Amino acid sequence: MQSIMLAALLAVISNPAFAAQQTITLAVPGMSCAACPITVKKALTRVDGVTRAEVDYDKRQAVVSFDDARADVAKLTRATADAGYPSTLKEAEK
Repeated sequence: MQSIMLAALLAVISNPAFAAQQTITLAVPGMSCAACPITVKKALTRVDGVTRAEVDYDKRQAVVSFDDARADVAKLTRATADAGYPSTLKEAEK
């Protein structure tokens, strides 16, 4: 009986159903050439949990989709900063 309860508890704790897909926009003002987005995109897609990263040089921003159980804003901004392009979370337009 204890093993059944333990298995059920582990299933609830490790269930990815609590994870959610999120999409955020990061401001990346330090991009200074048309090649910069390649580096930023590569840095973001290497973060565990990132499912999509679209980087726009003209807008100096990156739109990133990720699994919030494996990635978060801090990991994403750290990844761009480590690549030489500090970023910040853009506020959603209202």
